[in-house]
Amino acid sequence: MSEERTEAVARLYVTGDLGEGVAVTLDEGQAHYLLHVLRAKPGNLVLLFNGRDGEWAAEISAAAKRGVTAKCLQQTETQHGTPDIWLAFAPVKKTPSDYLVQKAAELGVSVLQPVFTRRTIVARINEERMAANAIEAAEQSGRLTVPQIRAGVSFDKLLASWPQERRLLFCDEGGDAKAMTQAARESRGGPTGILTGPEGGFDPAERAALRALPFVMPVSLGPRILRADTAALAALAIWQSIAGDWS
Repeated sequence: MSEERTEAVARLYVTGDLGEGVAVTLDEGQAHYLLHVLRAKPGNLVLLFNGRDGEWAAEISAAAKRGVTAKCLQQTETQHGTPDIWLAFAPVKKTPSDYLVQKAAELGVSVLQPVFTRRTIVARINEERMAANAIEAAEQSGRLTVPQIRAGVSFDKLLASWPQERRLLFCDEGGDAKAMTQAARESRGGPTGILTGPEGGFDPAERAALRALPFVMPVSLGPRILRADTAALAALAIWQSIAGDWS
């Protein structure tokens, strides 16, 4: 671990450009966190990333009640991407959804796509809350990018708009699906998506529609029935360990 990373009081996502000598004005929430939660002072170091310019050690050069400015000193990590893995998931009640977004971001997912199926209980999602959870997870996990949060879509619209060059691994409880481990091996190096259903699972018409598509591969996550949030994270972990950046 570098000296800069050891001494930094926080790691924050910013939207502005980063580079040697660049002064970055942090937003009000970040300023409050640094000054009133962490008790940071001018001269303290923070780590900044924006998804484009790598990670930078920056020194707090000015601190006021509603604003903190940090000057970039040295790049601590060059920019690199995350594996090209999307997660399309049926939203579940608030706390599991928060947990799912946070952990999926930690696991390196690149896109989070809520999808409303026939049995989805949650009627709408809070995209700002999802984005905040994803940013916090990216800051804490050390990744250099933040997952893209997409607006929720219907099941039919998801299938109609899905890019056919991207294989879709559909977590199916049908019993005759290919093991997720095998599917991950076969998808190595290619753009991939994972689709998980709601608490009650996909209905028969949805399963039939999925299985009829050439870019969809039904996959199994083992002999037990998993909760919706558990299934999504288990599928991501398996894929990352075989075809992603864990391998």
